[in-house]
Amino acid sequence: MLQVEHLSKNFGAVHALQDVNFTIQPGQIMGLIGQNGAGKTTTFHSILNFLHYAGQITWEDAPITESTFNSIGYLPEERSLMPKMTIEEQIVYLAQLKGCRGKEIRGQIDSWLERFEVKGKKSDKIKTLSKGNQQKVQLICTLIHQPKLIILDEPFSGLDPVNTDVLKRTIAEVKDQQAAIIFSSHDMTNVEEICDTLTMLKDGQVVLNGDLETVRDSFGKTEIYVKTAKTRAELAELPHVQAVEQQQANRYLLRLDDEAKGAEVFQAVTEGQYIEEFRQQPPTLDEIFRMKAGEKNE
Repeated sequence: MLQVEHLSKNFGAVHALQDVNFTIQPGQIMGLIGQNGAGKTTTFHSILNFLHYAGQITWEDAPITESTFNSIGYLPEERSLMPKMTIEEQIVYLAQLKGCRGKEIRGQIDSWLERFEVKGKKSDKIKTLSKGNQQKVQLICTLIHQPKLIILDEPFSGLDPVNTDVLKRTIAEVKDQQAAIIFSSHDMTNVEEICDTLTMLKDGQVVLNGDLETVRDSFGKTEIYVKTAKTRAELAELPHVQAVEQQQANRYLLRLDDEAKGAEVFQAVTEGQYIEEFRQQPPTLDEIFRMKAGEKNE
């Protein structure tokens, strides 16, 4: 279990982190989100002991030290591969830094390249690979030593949807092996799909924290997605409907003033007839992110 308690960090007069707290259990993925400059990278660097900080960070009830690093996998947002190395040389070099034997790692490389569908041979130099394949090699370097604590900072950067799905499957497999994972992304759809819990930072402070569904539900199920032959004007006249957004032909998003009035709106829209879609839910994580990012700190 990773436990971060009262984490604070100042850079001169800048309060980069202020009393940050969260816990990640084995087999759990926590989404760490926030605007650029919110404190995400400072949090990662604190966990990795790259920085001096105030507060306490423990892994399996002990402070993180050099002896802990072999059980940690870190994928930074910026690519940190060595372009003149071959794929094999790069993977073996970084694995050896994590305490692995070169012979053992060399025997696994072909299966990892196949698993990640890397377009290239292990004898190819890093610089000859596309950005997407470099990203996949970097993720192999992050995971091949089978870490139990994994930090993934924008892991899908440069990947198309097909390759993104390949990596998502791998992340799910690692989660099933009881790794504790921190996942950071600006794409809230990916966060919503992958993560179990959520921590959002704003100006170095935690503004959201908890189970992902609980966080969403706390904003109220005030949105209804409906497909109907009624016009936008007709929907706007319904009781408790504050706003109507047309998304596609005959498909609308209704925003309610009271989630408890969903059944009443359902009756008004359907008039006792079958309709193809009526779905009441809380705001999406993307909408919540925009709301919280736009709020002024008190």
